[in-house]
Amino acid sequence: MRPLLLALGGSLLLVSCGYSKAPSAKDGAGGQQELLVVSYAVTKGAYDRLLPKFVADWKAKTGQELKIRTSYGGSGTQTRAIIDGLDADVATLALSADVLKLQKAGLIQPGWEKELPSESIITNSAVAFLTRPGNPKGIRTWNDLVKPGVTVVTANPKTSGGARWNFLGLWGSVSQAGGSQQQAEDYVTKVYQNVENLPKDAREASDVFLKRDQGDVLLNYENEAILATKTGDLKAPFVVPEVNIRIEGPVAVVDKVVDRKGTRKAAEALAAYLFTDEAQQIFADEGFRPTNPTVWERVKTRFAPVKQFFSVNDFGGWTQVNKEFFDNGGLWDRLFAKSR
Repeated sequence: MRPLLLALGGSLLLVSCGYSKAPSAKDGAGGQQELLVVSYAVTKGAYDRLLPKFVADWKAKTGQELKIRTSYGGSGTQTRAIIDGLDADVATLALSADVLKLQKAGLIQPGWEKELPSESIITNSAVAFLTRPGNPKGIRTWNDLVKPGVTVVTANPKTSGGARWNFLGLWGSVSQAGGSQQQAEDYVTKVYQNVENLPKDAREASDVFLKRDQGDVLLNYENEAILATKTGDLKAPFVVPEVNIRIEGPVAVVDKVVDRKGTRKAAEALAAYLFTDEAQQIFADEGFRPTNPTVWERVKTRFAPVKQFFSVNDFGGWTQVNKEFFDNGGLWDRLFAKSR
């Protein structure tokens, strides 16, 4: 087995263990096909509900039996696995920057974001602060994260898309409020001085805080906070800062893979299905903010109000953000060295 396959995590849906031979392009309606959906860690609950519904609907419409495998992990790790040869038919990653890496590698054709509604963004979310019962450290705003004696838990931006969103939330809490570049850098450096370890993805960060009882505050997706509240793992109300980053989760069909495997029709249908009312309602039930306007109007009162959302475009877009913040030798590497 190639080393990259060791990166496969999560569940295998409607299929036995092991990799079967990919169907050929001549497989049509009535035959059998297999898709691999590669996603980031915190989407598993939604896809466990979504994918069986799509499989049943596809069978009813086409007569074709479809098997769907799933792989979950940190978005950066998943992206690297796909580039290294993991045969993802559909990639639903934590940020468009990772899809752009697949595009740069020649796996996805330019213009992918125009092929589906909402610029191919399936879900939105926000950064949430999860605290200990009673919030003994009084953590309510971004500035509270730099208080002396506050221990912060957040994932590693090198491997986790959620951690990159956290980083942009921290940075933007200063820069989008009129602060200078230097003030933003000083603030973010101080926050990471309060971070004791960097889990590999958002779900592991939740486990560190909720199950291992490490840290005073966890920075994570709002949907993770909602899930933890539902399961009873989180005993205290969580905080969604009123000035926040709009977290955008994209979907893309991996062109090079589906054309080789002959799975384009089913893969494109699955990607489109994720924008339907049915799928978007499931995302909402799992704590994600839907991008389908009809569903959003129905569920918006479930979510904390945010007075000011800023976006990655306020930082120049993902190409600029990656170059400035996250590429090797970028600002994150320098801040990490300073914060240690």
